[in-house]
Amino acid sequence: MRFARRIALAPLLVLLLAAGEAAHARGVYQEPAAFVAEAFGGEPPPPRVLWITGALRERVSRILGHPPRFLRVRYWLRGGRSAWVLEEIGKEQPITIGVVVDGGRIERIRVLIFRESRGWEVRERFFTRQFDGAVLREGDRLDRPIDGISGATLSVRALTRIARVALVLHERVAGGGP
Repeated sequence: MRFARRIALAPLLVLLLAAGEAAHARGVYQEPAAFVAEAFGGEPPPPRVLWITGALRERVSRILGHPPRFLRVRYWLRGGRSAWVLEEIGKEQPITIGVVVDGGRIERIRVLIFRESRGWEVRERFFTRQFDGAVLREGDRLDRPIDGISGATLSVRALTRIARVALVLHERVAGGGP
């Protein structure tokens, strides 16, 4: 009798464990305003707006593999340092990502809000540290490969695309490219 009861409860246990992991994955890890404030030592500059049109829109579209879902983007700039809060779809839901670029190099990338049921591991420092110091090379590619995470492939791709877009946008506002 006990064995039969345990066998009957096994699917329930599996379901509870899976639901717990999905609940753990989703969440607000850092508010965008807090990320921006942190990027500038607690005193961020006023926000600015960059319109994504013309050649810049084409360039961003090539990186994303689709037209951007935004016509303009808010950013913060002081000296050669910029902060960006951008979104990209992982599998089905947008991932809100903060990127700080200093002197044309990624200083930090952080998952701020994660809405997917899988792939949450991209928020961990062991993964995001791969982007530290990354720059763009020819073809708007990063200067280094980014290692994937099994089961988080689409989230990894989303963060990698956003890193590239942030570098392109920084280049634009810092007086560089199209």
